[in-house]
Amino acid sequence: MAEDAIPDSDRRTRRNESSEERADRRWTELIQEIRVAQTGVQILLGFLLTVVFTPHFQGLEQTDKTIYIVTVVLGSLATGALIGPVAFHRIVSGRRIKPQAVVWASRLTFLGLILLLATLISALFLIMRVATHDGYVPWLVSGVFAWYLVCWFLLPLWARFRYTNGDENGDDSSSDR
Repeated sequence: MAEDAIPDSDRRTRRNESSEERADRRWTELIQEIRVAQTGVQILLGFLLTVVFTPHFQGLEQTDKTIYIVTVVLGSLATGALIGPVAFHRIVSGRRIKPQAVVWASRLTFLGLILLLATLISALFLIMRVATHDGYVPWLVSGVFAWYLVCWFLLPLWARFRYTNGDENGDDSSSDR
């Protein structure tokens, strides 16, 4: 029987799991990943929301206030994207579309990570500007940004291309080396 004739629900991966089992596993893994990022962005946003009520905030230059507003908006967007998969799952739960829900939740999570990166860099830039007013601040922040890029994107992409067969579906069927 040709593989195309086998319904998706009956296909098995190299892990010997059906598409529904795979979606369940991927959903569980994704939720664990989101928990880490959600905690960080929620703590950061909570801190940022209180800054405007401090006496020191009123004395900031308009440029710093603008950076602050951009940072709060980025943090709010990141929070929305990282909490989005939970709402998505709740709304579509029981509709037999978990594989599609996993794809959309994964996209929201990736967008949330990018927004979290922007929030962290913006917050660091603001804090360093206010704390030092030195010309090296953009260089320092650029170095931290580069570090985040290496840790969050370049290293995982390198490993993906180095150790997998390039499967775009995220199927765990690539060989382990």
